[in-house]
Amino acid sequence: MKVTLPDGTSLELADGATGADAARAVGEGLARAALAVKQRGDGADADGLRDLAAPLRDGASIEVVTPRHEDALELIRHDAAHVLATAVVELYPGTKVSIGPPIADGFYYDFEFPEGVKVSEADLERIEAHMREHVKADEPFERSDISVHEALERFRAEGQDYKVELIEDLVRDEGVETVSLYRNGPFVDLCRGPHAPSTKRIKAFKLLSLAGAYWRGDSSRPMLTRIYGTAFLSKDELEQYLTRLEEARARDHRKLGRELDLFLFSDVSPGSPFWQPAGMTLLNELMELWRTENRRRDYREVQTPILYDSDLWRQSGHWEKFRENMYFTEVEGRQMGLKPMNCPAHIQIYKAARRSYRDLPLRLSEAGLVHRHEPSGTLHGLLRVRHITQDDAHIFCTEEQVEHEVIGCLDFGFFLYDLFGFEPRLELSTRPERRIGTDAMWDVAEGALEGAL
Repeated sequence: MKVTLPDGTSLELADGATGADAARAVGEGLARAALAVKQRGDGADADGLRDLAAPLRDGASIEVVTPRHEDALELIRHDAAHVLATAVVELYPGTKVSIGPPIADGFYYDFEFPEGVKVSEADLERIEAHMREHVKADEPFERSDISVHEALERFRAEGQDYKVELIEDLVRDEGVETVSLYRNGPFVDLCRGPHAPSTKRIKAFKLLSLAGAYWRGDSSRPMLTRIYGTAFLSKDELEQYLTRLEEARARDHRKLGRELDLFLFSDVSPGSPFWQPAGMTLLNELMELWRTENRRRDYREVQTPILYDSDLWRQSGHWEKFRENMYFTEVEGRQMGLKPMNCPAHIQIYKAARRSYRDLPLRLSEAGLVHRHEPSGTLHGLLRVRHITQDDAHIFCTEEQVEHEVIGCLDFGFFLYDLFGFEPRLELSTRPERRIGTDAMWDVAEGALEGAL
């Protein structure tokens, strides 16, 4: 079989060769450093990150992932999450494990501890020490693909209800007949992978905190204990991160908001800030800046209600796609919903009068009060709330004006980001799998966005 390396070089390998074989064929140095392999090519299951032990596809383009690769950190953090679960299950027999993914700054794993067992942040050091034993043991990550029946039988016997539910959902939603398990040391987990060759590749890690998290973000489901941690490819990187974390804690807006009497939160209205006089001074200054810049850019300010008949949300599509994140009540026999966004309201204003193409573009702006039922476990200061004053605008224009208007929006955004010292990063948003509108409409929209960028 033949595979192609990133520099275009072809590599001849024996049939059934793995990523590890390819790395070894290039050189022993690469073989020692290799963590995984990235495979590209035609056919099902051809793209993406794979275990080094996975067979390669004949004709594929491959890239060996080493600690210098952009995907290495996420891989190692995924490994660390499994080692965390290993330690917890050993230290607290009877614990039920759920999910443990890598995230932007580290990893977490959610656990249901046995009745009567209370785990606090004081226990993290003990758990971490047990993790170090498994890392030092250099335990391999070993994948096995087994039938759904066998997997369900295994996890039911172990009392791992969350794994059983995940497998049943895979069968229902994806029609799978087999699932993959990964073993490291004594621990076996339901996991798609991939993983590095062994636990010893985790060079530096630290458990950081505990939090409560509802299973699948649903407040009607059990509250689990989430343990957060982080992992890096060197001790220096970990120390630098921990230093930045301490500095960030000192600047935490929740801490400053409390100390400077800017805003507060209360259990009587979760996820909704109470602005104090000093905070209102800041807020009003920002609003004046917002109004000045909107006027300068020919946006026309409007104000719309916060409560609407549910028929509007059905018409707009929010009822079908966003209902679980909305608040509803009944008024005089009519079901009404608090708005989670301003779009349908601005459309009501636009269609209230007969418009000419000469009236376009029409730019409507609003500092609109919206409400979103965010899960309680996700609420975080002012960054994730249920009650939002949203700086919003909707532009009504002709198809020919779209690109020019997008450029104007980007310019407005760049101006504000620059004013406050932020460095924006742009990504092109393309059509999702579930969407409204024809492909021709999406072609025009995506073309305008791409042209503006």
